[in-house]
Amino acid sequence: MTASPVIASDQDLVAMTSVGTDRIEGHMPVSEVRLLVGAMLVAFAGVLIFLAADGLTLSMRLALMVFATTLVGWTVFELPETPVALGGAAVLAVTGAVDEQAVYGALGNDIVWLMLAASVIAAVLQASGLVERLAFRLLSRFRDVRRLFWVVTLTIFATAFVIPSTSARAAIFMPVFLGLASTIGRPGVTRALALLFPSVILLSAAASLTGAGAHLVAVDFIRRSGGEAPGFLGWALLAAPFALFTSLIACGLVLRFFLDETDRHARLDVSAAPTQRRPFSARDNMNLAVTATIVAALATSDLHGIALPVVALVGALVLASEKVSGMPFRKALKGVEWNLLLFLAGTLVIGEALLSTGTATQLADRLIAAFSQIGRPPAWLVVLLAIAVATFAHIVIASRTARATVLIPAVALPLAGFGVSPACLIMATTIGSGFCQTLMVSAKPVALFGGMEPPAFSPSDLLRLALMLALPFIALLALFALVIWPAIGLVV
Repeated sequence: MTASPVIASDQDLVAMTSVGTDRIEGHMPVSEVRLLVGAMLVAFAGVLIFLAADGLTLSMRLALMVFATTLVGWTVFELPETPVALGGAAVLAVTGAVDEQAVYGALGNDIVWLMLAASVIAAVLQASGLVERLAFRLLSRFRDVRRLFWVVTLTIFATAFVIPSTSARAAIFMPVFLGLASTIGRPGVTRALALLFPSVILLSAAASLTGAGAHLVAVDFIRRSGGEAPGFLGWALLAAPFALFTSLIACGLVLRFFLDETDRHARLDVSAAPTQRRPFSARDNMNLAVTATIVAALATSDLHGIALPVVALVGALVLASEKVSGMPFRKALKGVEWNLLLFLAGTLVIGEALLSTGTATQLADRLIAAFSQIGRPPAWLVVLLAIAVATFAHIVIASRTARATVLIPAVALPLAGFGVSPACLIMATTIGSGFCQTLMVSAKPVALFGGMEPPAFSPSDLLRLALMLALPFIALLALFALVIWPAIGLVV
């Protein structure tokens, strides 16, 4: 029998990702190098913004300086995302670049309330184990590895519309993975499954408006730039097919290149554990019905006219009640990712500063002026450039929401000056930034599944899959942005 993988602790994960990085051999410690490089970049940005750049108002300079400093803090200094974002928002308010009410108002933004309600719903579902039990019951019906992998992919994809956090989905599906791995008992299949689960969790997040905080940031930018922001159903129509196709491509690559012929066609006896086989209770059926109603109400918000945050909040209050789910509302609140909500609020203020001060417009005008000397690039090249930058940005910026906050004003909006729809570029850039599975530290689901003991897969396995997946990911997103989205109204 093969040993069951065990999830490593946070300390173990830190140790694994930091071995050999404490000191550059024969030179100063890496922390000091980061401090020096970061300080030099901030100083250079200050000189460039306040002394070298002309035609900018003081508010524009302050907004740019805060933007540059937060970027250095996230990337070079590797500081926690939330304190950096909140610190940037506070500096903008103190210096007068934005009104103080913008900071307070960010906490009451409908995006924050939508994410809060969705987090409460996810906390109830996670605590009940309902998603895990449903998944195990479904998967136990399949008797060979190849079919099991395809159904795992579709099952994970479906949860993107209910669970708003990739980390929460990874935690929910970890017991499913462990159960499958121990039951199948084939090391090759265990490695392939360990690669499949986080890959599909990350790729499928693009399907839902609440699948990632970055999507809500994108919707806010689309609205503030004058476009028509998609709702829950609108986002799904635009992004869900892409998320499904890329998830299926990832599954196909894992089956083809990480399993041999024998493993692919191996017969299985995946029997659900006794706790998974027990009949659904009346409470379980009630939770399923309420969850389905919430999703349906979110999808039809344009028909009934009730705002998405209100729908989600009412659903959360119903689901997180002792008479329905058995979980008190105060307990459900403990499962909310408050760190993410505060981070969203901080990034919204930074985005507001870049737009309201006219900084984003200035960046676009200057980029167009710089390129005007060599000719106007075609729309397809502009879109492809934005997608390529967004796809590989995770190597530099670890947080998905931080990537959207940086890439939309720094890449999408300036490139829109070449005649491409801002909404299209914002969507393409945001969805492209969801590719984040190259390194063990690129995303929490990858770190969770890659940090088991013994290791289920190696960093080279992860890099190999990412390299194979990157080209079809970029090509398919470009096809959607240039052909499919314009056909359904999102003009390039």
